Amino acid sequence: MEPLYIAFLLVTGMIAGFFSGMLGVGGCFIMVPVQFWILTSMGIEPTIATRISFGTALAVALPTSINGTLGHYRRGAVVRRASMLLGTTGVVGAYLGGWAASNAPGSLLRLIFGLVILIAALRMVAGSPKPSGYAENSDSNYLLFGLPLGFLCGLIGIGGGVLMVPVMVIFLGFDMHKAVGTSTAAIIFTSFGGVLSYVIFGLDSYGLPPHSLGYVNIFQWMLLAGTSIPSARIGVWASHKLKAKALKRVFITLMFYVALKMMGILELLQLPI
Repeated sequence: MEPLYIAFLLVTGMIAGFFSGMLGVGGCFIMVPVQFWILTSMGIEPTIATRISFGTALAVALPTSINGTLGHYRRGAVVRRASMLLGTTGVVGAYLGGWAASNAPGSLLRLIFGLVILIAALRMVAGSPKPSGYAENSDSNYLLFGLPLGFLCGLIGIGGGVLMVPVMVIFLGFDMHKAVGTSTAAIIFTSFGGVLSYVIFGLDSYGLPPHSLGYVNIFQWMLLAGTSIPSARIGVWASHKLKAKALKRVFITLMFYVALKMMGILELLQLPI
C-alpha cells in the first residue's frame, strides 16, 4: 500500500476515534468513505470495496467502542441495562444485516448507507428531545429497537450510534450525554455481530486484497484501530466538556456531510469536499 494511503488511514482512524468517543458512534460512517476511496484507487472492484469498507470499519468499531465505554462509564453516562438489552437483539440483527450485505450490489449498499444517515440527521433536527432526561423504559422497548437497528448496522457497516443516538434521544427520553454513553456500550454488541458475519460470508469471495479475512482487511484494521483507540478517550473527555446542544449540532453536521458524500451528491454538485 502506498505511503499516502497509509497516512490517510492513520489520520482517519484518529478522527473516527475522537468522534466515536465524543458522539457515541462507532466511527464507521467516517471510516467507510475513506476506505472505499482507497480500495477503489487500488483497483478493487467497487462492490467488493464497499463490503470490505463496511466489514473493516465494524472491526475497528469493536475495540474503539470498548475503550470509549470505559470512559463514559466512569462518568456515569452508561445506562447498563439499556445497553445490554439493545445489544442482545442488536447482535443478532447485525449478523443478519452482514449476510444481506454480502449478497447486495455495492451501489445499492452505498445508497442505503447515505439515505439512512441522512434520515437520521433530519430526524435529529426535527425531533424535540424530552427535557426530563433519561426515563425508565420497559425491557421490550429496548429489545424491539435493538433488532432493526442491529440489522441496519450490519447491512451498511456502521456500529449503530448514528442510529441509536437519535432513537434514544427522541423515542426513549435519554438526554444527549446518556444517549452517547449508552450507545457506545451497545455498539460493542452490534459491531461484534456484524464483524462475525462479514468474516464468514466473505471467506470465499473473489478479488479480495492481500491480508483480508473475509470482508475484513487486517492491514487496514491495524492502521485504523492503532489511532482510533487512543483518540476515543480524548473524544470522551471532549464530550463531557461540551454542552448537550453543542454536541448535538456537531453530530448532525457530520451526519449530513457523510450521507451526501456517500450518495455522490457532493460530486454531482461539483463540491470538492
